[in-house]
Amino acid sequence: MGKSRQKKGVLPTPGELRLLQILWRIGQGTIDEIVKASEQHPPPNYKTVQAWLRIMETKGQVNHKQKGRAFVFWPTVARAEVHRSSLRHLLTKYFGGSRSELLIELLSDEHISREELRELETLIRSKRQGQL
Repeated sequence: MGKSRQKKGVLPTPGELRLLQILWRIGQGTIDEIVKASEQHPPPNYKTVQAWLRIMETKGQVNHKQKGRAFVFWPTVARAEVHRSSLRHLLTKYFGGSRSELLIELLSDEHISREELRELETLIRSKRQGQL
């Protein structure tokens, strides 16, 4: 139960990711609190969330402590860590590891906003200047 890092190469499933997103938002919570914070309609089933949390704990994604009769769960993997692992997986699987191919695809998307383009330009300039 004391794992503090996600097992190498283990990406969360879509269901696990939804629970991680809830826990990142609320910090920690009992199963009831997680279900209530889900913002899904209808909310996920209590027993399903309980099963997912146990699986996630074996994967090193969450941990828990007992508080009274309830278990309180919290994420042990950071949002940024999951984002990085997911992006690396995406790059390898769909773009042969090429960041430029991914960026070209993103930039060719007609739905990118001017604000997002400005952010990307700023990041690229910073990267060129060695500031990142």
